[in-house]
Amino acid sequence: MVVIRLARGGAKKRPFYNMVVTDSRNRRDGRFVERIGFYNPVASGNAEALRVSVDRLTYWQQNGAQMSPTVARLVKQHAAQQAA
Repeated sequence: MVVIRLARGGAKKRPFYNMVVTDSRNRRDGRFVERIGFYNPVASGNAEALRVSVDRLTYWQQNGAQMSPTVARLVKQHAAQQAA
């Protein structure tokens, strides 16, 4: 099954997550098909904390990809930010 989930990067105590499309059998930080955004939980100032390529997200969802619960929450948060 194809899933949309977060892959961790960054240094120790400084997490950075890439939002990736991957096969569910691959490791968390392993091989992926496409990178569709990122999430930086420790962003400060005017640093961008969340970026999502909405057109690619909808493309993958239409082709059967399932979002992880965390990605679903972040996408909902991103939609609320865009509306405001």
